Amino acid sequence: MSPIPLAFTYPFVLAALAGLPLLYFLLRITPPRPVLVPFPPLRLILGLRPASETARHIPWWLLLLRLIIAACLIFAMAGPVLNPLAVETQAGPLLIVLDNGWPAAPSWEQRISAASRRIEAAGQNSQLAAVVAISEGPREILPLDAAKAQDRLRALKPVPYLPDRLPVLAAIEKYATTHQKPNIAWIADGLDRGHLSEFAGKLANLSNERTLVTDKTSLRALAGAQNQTGQLEVRVLRAGLAGPEQWLVHALDRKGLQLGEAPFNFAGKSEALAKFEMPVELRNEITRLEITGDRSAGAVFLLDERWRRRRAGLVSSETLDVAQPLLAPAYYLTKALSPFADLRQASASATDPVQSLLDDHVATLILADVGVVPGETHNNLARFVEDGGILVRFAGSHLAGASDDLVPVRLRRGGRVLGGAMSWDTPKKLAPFDRDSPFFGLNVPAEVTVTRQVLAEPDPGLSGRTWARLSDGTPLVTAAREGKGMIILFHVTADTTWSNLPLSGLFVDMLRKIVALSGENAKASGSETAAPPQASQASALPANRTLDGFGVLGPPPPDATALPAGFEGEASPEHPPGFYGPPDALVAVNALGPQETLIPADYSGFGFITEPLNASGPVDLKPWLIAAAFLLFSADCLASLWLSGGLRKATPGALASVVLLGAACVLLAIPGKLAAEPAASHSSSDLASVLKTRLAYVVSGDARVDEATRQGLASLSQVLARRTSLSPGDPAAIDPARDELSYYPLLYWPIVATKPQPPREAVAKAAAFMKQGGTIIFDTRDALTARPDGPPTPEAKWLRTLLDGVDVPELEPVPADHVVTKTFYLLDGFVGRYTAGATWIEALPPAPADGGLRPARAGDSVSPVIITSNDLAAGWASDPDGESLYSLVPGGDRQHELALRGGVNLVMYTLTGNYKSDQVHVRDLLERLAH
Repeated sequence: MSPIPLAFTYPFVLAALAGLPLLYFLLRITPPRPVLVPFPPLRLILGLRPASETARHIPWWLLLLRLIIAACLIFAMAGPVLNPLAVETQAGPLLIVLDNGWPAAPSWEQRISAASRRIEAAGQNSQLAAVVAISEGPREILPLDAAKAQDRLRALKPVPYLPDRLPVLAAIEKYATTHQKPNIAWIADGLDRGHLSEFAGKLANLSNERTLVTDKTSLRALAGAQNQTGQLEVRVLRAGLAGPEQWLVHALDRKGLQLGEAPFNFAGKSEALAKFEMPVELRNEITRLEITGDRSAGAVFLLDERWRRRRAGLVSSETLDVAQPLLAPAYYLTKALSPFADLRQASASATDPVQSLLDDHVATLILADVGVVPGETHNNLARFVEDGGILVRFAGSHLAGASDDLVPVRLRRGGRVLGGAMSWDTPKKLAPFDRDSPFFGLNVPAEVTVTRQVLAEPDPGLSGRTWARLSDGTPLVTAAREGKGMIILFHVTADTTWSNLPLSGLFVDMLRKIVALSGENAKASGSETAAPPQASQASALPANRTLDGFGVLGPPPPDATALPAGFEGEASPEHPPGFYGPPDALVAVNALGPQETLIPADYSGFGFITEPLNASGPVDLKPWLIAAAFLLFSADCLASLWLSGGLRKATPGALASVVLLGAACVLLAIPGKLAAEPAASHSSSDLASVLKTRLAYVVSGDARVDEATRQGLASLSQVLARRTSLSPGDPAAIDPARDELSYYPLLYWPIVATKPQPPREAVAKAAAFMKQGGTIIFDTRDALTARPDGPPTPEAKWLRTLLDGVDVPELEPVPADHVVTKTFYLLDGFVGRYTAGATWIEALPPAPADGGLRPARAGDSVSPVIITSNDLAAGWASDPDGESLYSLVPGGDRQHELALRGGVNLVMYTLTGNYKSDQVHVRDLLERLAH
């Protein structure tokens, strides 16, 4: 029989306990006369003397105590409430205006609670209520009853950008005109953005009952990250001076693993710098910066290839550099490259500076007026380009008089002089960049001119290899692919002797574009034309993964539009923050621009009644007053015993009875969550999972599928115990919404499309389980019905809905060289009851372009999700004789054995990670393959 709810027994408990003090007053406050106590246990508790004794007087302090007890009971019966819900004096409906940009995300639950309290008060006053979010724009606002308004409120979420407030103003004005004298409550985010003053002024004129609810705490955000020499810096902004002065910023890689953390200190200011001092190779792996503990899109900064700091080597004419260092090419190149490249120069003692830099594994090598590279160094330099390196050359007197094949086009000997006493031509300006050029979109200053250049022979294909031209059409920058790399030639010098280009900001931007190619060059095709990987950016970039208002990366919303070429702005409703483009060339969009600041809002002068956001809700004082009365009643009992001398004679049991009576009354008098919620307990299944490793599966609700899953995991556990050093316990059936998942390393989730989706709490727990190192195998069991080019099966749709909003990594079919194929057995696939389906796992890094083996994933990380359709559990299930319990397709003992071997590999992979990818095992694996 189920226990009676505490709420049901509460009135009866109060009625019974209320009789005790009334009886007490009858016994203790009556005139002095003999009193016969009809209830001996009560006489024992109170320590009363025999009935023949009478009381002479009551001490004033004891009388005061009893009066306080009576007052507590009287006030309790009146039902007092602390911070009661406000009742609007205006008869019109309630309108909640909610700022739902990313600044509202850190305190979103408090904002929803503040709005919910007002809707509840409106319902108690028989008023309608309407809720409108700023991001909804001119959408019509409809009044609803309190229950429906609460449902609409809970459905709202913060958006990851800063919406403009003016578009929604038209809908609010229409609502105010239709429903006279509305009560407006604006729950603002406290940030001076989105036409704040104009919106606040017009909103204040729509009603006499206008309340402003705002957060007084400081808002923080990230902007303007820069990968400097030796460190990566990011600006930390705040609106207002409240909150802690010091905090941390975390740096994460694309898998969500923390690479480092950097402290920052505002020191009373509104901006600080967080600096990550780590090797450039590690800094280049950072894809996400986030403020610790801040849940908003503004507290996240995403980085793409534009923030990678590439290693570049520089070789120039040594004689000129020593003679006039401030006029030498190396000076201008160093100044231009230092902000975004890790610049290396050969030491003065190096006999072969080019070879020295090649040995330093630079990604880009710049030769400033170097004529011919001799001997073996020439061959090594050519091999460097063919292997994916970028060679940048600048013209000069040495190159103009030399014959070298490491140039993108054939050059004429000598050079062309523009301007001067011996020339009819005047200095030429630069022409606008073509659309196919990587420099397209850069501004061409009118003051940049060229007085001398090295001319290219007018061979066929010259136009396709030209990235920049002079106004007369002659090439200024040419490029050509050689193998996997690229050779780029500036037809002018890197100093100011032939042009003033090195003095302009365009020179820096052009070099930035070229150095960025070193990170993408290996991904480009080996075309002979000069079109770089960025040329594909002329087309729009679709959204890949975007941030929500809380800063969580997930699938893009349906209204996210493709990113235009060259986009460098901040997030907007059309382009929410996140990553855009193909997986191998992602472009990051952030909530704030690099130079943005956060300005706190000033609402003074608009006539709003201001309330703090963190105002506490209504508190029922009745149970606390009753508890206080019973505590004082216990104190009165002890005082009476002391006055009568019975305290010295009272037995320990009597004293304990008084204390326990008071404690029990307090617990029974407080019906809130402290008394109503049972203490957290662990089931016997949880305790067994702590003591012994167990496989687990999610109960689907289909008895047949659940039984097959249980049998499969039980058979796999027995095979593991016989063939490996692992002796797992019996498989556990769990409900993610109720059970703890952290006890299990591997979770098997069979998909049944006819069953309802689990609650979002269960999905959130599963997502956290995967984030914390657990692995979930999702088995759709639809290998026979799925078609590669057909529509998704019901099971696939069910799984997509389940994982919507979950941070699932990029997946790929299990490759032949994946570590999961050799953790225990050497396998080429994972079969179950069926063999036709594919098994998907987290994508590995791309294979080297030279055809070598792909590197192992970093650390011992394990794919958090594995998706298959082969019904693995039914393939594992065995009878006591080891025969398959279910018919296999196509069938045979071999298929059943391979299914079990695949299960063993999956469990070993989950427990050991990429241990088998260590090179120490290569020889043993090769010997086994040879046999």
